[in-house]
Amino acid sequence: MRSRLNIQRDLPCMVTRLPDVTTAAVLGHLMSGLLCSLFPLRIVVLNVLFFSRFFSSVGVADGVGGWRDYGVDPSQFSATLMRTCERLVKEGRFVPSNPVGILTTSYYELLQNKVPLLGSSTACIVVLDRQSHQLHTANLGDSGFLVVRGGEVVHRSDEQQHYFNTPFQLSIAPPEAEGSVLSDSPEAADSSSFDVQLGDIILTATDGLFDNMPDYMILQELKKLKYTNYESIQQTAKSIAEQAHVLAYDPNYMSPFAQFANDNGLNVRGGKPDDITVLLSIVAEYTD
Repeated sequence: MRSRLNIQRDLPCMVTRLPDVTTAAVLGHLMSGLLCSLFPLRIVVLNVLFFSRFFSSVGVADGVGGWRDYGVDPSQFSATLMRTCERLVKEGRFVPSNPVGILTTSYYELLQNKVPLLGSSTACIVVLDRQSHQLHTANLGDSGFLVVRGGEVVHRSDEQQHYFNTPFQLSIAPPEAEGSVLSDSPEAADSSSFDVQLGDIILTATDGLFDNMPDYMILQELKKLKYTNYESIQQTAKSIAEQAHVLAYDPNYMSPFAQFANDNGLNVRGGKPDDITVLLSIVAEYTD
């Protein structure tokens, strides 16, 4: 039996950054602010996100950095995956209550694409149905989301891991490696539907946040959000990402990632340097 090639997370992950994006926009009933942490060294886009004004949709994808060891730019797969999701959403080619369908259609488009594309990525898509006021989600891997109401987490994504530091992931492998590269079906994404209320805070982020900040720290930062204007939301997203960034480089901090590593028999302490994307949204009345 052939050995299976498992493209794992880097331990620690490579230093990465995103494009310089600091925007806020009203997206349907979602008033949002984005903050991507910027790292000082290697410039690689590993996290990607999209917005849709028409369907109140957001998504993040996190390319698996281990592909770099095989000469593959890990940003290309995640970027193309999210661009395809964005196009499908803008074209109205999806059912709001089925974000797994967006992910599935996008992934199979990539498989059939004649342009060579290799890599792996996790993905998280969140869709707000304006009519039903329901939040529909699809999460594959270890990016994810939190819904916060009244200072408490009332709904969240479930992390999907095969084993330590190896999340569920969509992959496209070279023909000679097909069957030996870890790859999950998009239909394996965890899906959920949840009734939202005005004022609910929806935080969508990559694992760089959750690996470095436990819920209580995130909630402490969210409590500082007193106003729902763009500037306040943006500042709060920035504060959360910056704190996670600082903790990621603290060698004495027992981070959630280090705790998980210890639970798996590894003597690890400190934060986990990683790319960090934080997308903060508030459910609000829609105004054009």
